[in-house]
Amino acid sequence: MSRHLSPTDHLLSALDRALSRLVDPARQDAARPSPAPGVADPAFDERTRAHVAGLMRVNHAGEVAAQALYRGQALVARDEATRRKLLDAAREEQDHLRWCEARLRELGDQPSRLQPLWYAGSFVIGAAAGLAGDAWSFGFVDETERQVSAHLGEHIGQLPPDDQRSRAILERMRADEERHGRAAREAGGRPLPEPVRQLMRQIARVMKFSAYRI
Repeated sequence: MSRHLSPTDHLLSALDRALSRLVDPARQDAARPSPAPGVADPAFDERTRAHVAGLMRVNHAGEVAAQALYRGQALVARDEATRRKLLDAAREEQDHLRWCEARLRELGDQPSRLQPLWYAGSFVIGAAAGLAGDAWSFGFVDETERQVSAHLGEHIGQLPPDDQRSRAILERMRADEERHGRAAREAGGRPLPEPVRQLMRQIARVMKFSAYRI
């Protein structure tokens, strides 16, 4: 006797599969090689090393959230072409995730211990945005990428001048995020209301503050 799966069942199943991939990085490698140049790191003092690792941990957490947002939106997308666009972008975000993981290992550090929380919360937010309709969903992507690009620029400015490896990764990530935002606008994304944009900024601040430290 088979059981009919409700939309909630599908949501929980997708979330479970995604979290399984997240905690087992070997199951999902980067499709593109890391843009980090083949140069050795300078001799960072401990304070500088910890700061760079904190920045990369924040960026890793952002990519965990981006994966969840895209996949949550794709789960409820009304149009198959929309779903494909979202999943294609998610695959590129997967590259960013692995690049940041590799950089954290080089720095002798690790991702945020709160990453399952970032994923679960962002997945639900993405699904909610997708349920509002594809135009609003693409508008949400555009605003998310706009904010992510801005904070990547801030992090690039905070890196030590001789940290070529982290800088190359973040610059490539920023270029990809800007491209995703343009694609979302071209796909018909609607500008989000200012209160929604402000709420997104507040959530991002909490995540950045926490992921830098935990």
